[in-house]
Amino acid sequence: MHVFVTGATGHIGSAVVTELLEAGHRVTGLARSDEGAAALTAKGAAAHRGDLDDLDGLRNAAAASDGVIHLAFKHDFSDYAGAAQSDLRAVEAMGEALVGSDRPFVGTSGTLLLALLGEGGVGTEQDTVAAGPRVDSENAVIALAERGVRSSVIRLAPLVHSDLDHHGFAHHLINTARDTGISGYLGDGSNRWPALHTLDAAHLYRLALENAPAGTRLHGVADEGVPFRDIAAVIGRHLNVPAVSVAAEEAGHFGFLALFASLDNPTSNALTRKVLDWQPERPGLIADLDAGHYFGE
Repeated sequence: MHVFVTGATGHIGSAVVTELLEAGHRVTGLARSDEGAAALTAKGAAAHRGDLDDLDGLRNAAAASDGVIHLAFKHDFSDYAGAAQSDLRAVEAMGEALVGSDRPFVGTSGTLLLALLGEGGVGTEQDTVAAGPRVDSENAVIALAERGVRSSVIRLAPLVHSDLDHHGFAHHLINTARDTGISGYLGDGSNRWPALHTLDAAHLYRLALENAPAGTRLHGVADEGVPFRDIAAVIGRHLNVPAVSVAAEEAGHFGFLALFASLDNPTSNALTRKVLDWQPERPGLIADLDAGHYFGE
């Protein structure tokens, strides 16, 4: 299968490209720079120069493919609504190119949206949110199933972790602890965040591309929910700083994560395992943090 991958040079996307190539697929990856294009060709993939605002380019690349995996997103938390609108336009452009073809389109969302906009409790793949930033893109991908596209969405855990991760949320928490001298959690820190190893995520994207039924929501989660205070404790131990509670009115301590740091986001992957026969096999979050690579050890 010839697969067009957006976000192909990012943390998760680069692992997805490797997973696809090793499985015998051909890959064309979206590249915003000469450096990114060179990284793709060095792996044995082709490069399509452009970005999420080049809607004609995205449409043409999707039309020329046998399937699309969409991972790219403008991680600009100063204009999250604008980034979400850009993502929606990109989804609509690529999706339009696949209408009536029964080709796969695998989109990306996040489990934190269930906690932020949903009803609480353990999130399941059947849970939906009517509208909202990035939720609109998720719903647009799923709606393509009614138009002859084998569409699916993977809701990723907020902490996708491994030694391939150089800029994710785990690094933000670690850098915040370094800069402030404390490894913080809000309140009693009992709120839970799910997590997933990068390589398990890459495998899930390939399985979704190959086998996910049309209109399927999937959960990229291995650890269902790790208490935030346990994450803070590991970080504090490796940095030799105290893990302490931060008052709710001081949530700005967490920077752009202030809106999310208090969210309780336990998330099930039961349906995803069943539908795709997917079994996460890599180390969990706490074990991976304790391995030391996040701290230069």
